[in-house]
Amino acid sequence: MEYPNTIKTFPTRRTLLAAAGAVVATGLLLPARAQGLAATPSMRGGANNYRPGAPIVDRIGGGGFWMTGTVRRAGDAALLAGQRIQIWAHTTEGHERDPQSHGATLTDANGAFRLEMPQIVPAFGQPHAHLAYDDAAFETVFLRPVMASASDTSLSADFVLLPV
Repeated sequence: MEYPNTIKTFPTRRTLLAAAGAVVATGLLLPARAQGLAATPSMRGGANNYRPGAPIVDRIGGGGFWMTGTVRRAGDAALLAGQRIQIWAHTTEGHERDPQSHGATLTDANGAFRLEMPQIVPAFGQPHAHLAYDDAAFETVFLRPVMASASDTSLSADFVLLPV
């Protein structure tokens, strides 16, 4: 039954956009993630000054700055022990292209890595590190995380690796 003096309203553009935003925010249109944790993509510039086969070291240079992170397998998110992670950066003791600025470490039983190195300083206007996973069991990944501040004394970067 229609009532006299009733005004028919239609959704406005603002109403439609708000409704669409609510649907996206609740995840109703997002695809299912049956495959689990997605692999970490390589970052642009991550491979700059990369040196294949950098030695496994206890520390790079005199230390004072900590590079940390974890390594997981894509899909099931299992933490991966014994994975080799190479780290290099422009620091107070050398440029990122210098051999003494490169080193590698292995993940522990909990998939975590931690390597002490000299303080990272800005290169090309940004204080950043370079990290690489480059062994045969998983796809190669290069990371280039940027520090929030040049005075930070640690930086963390996590890898999610895709089996080959």
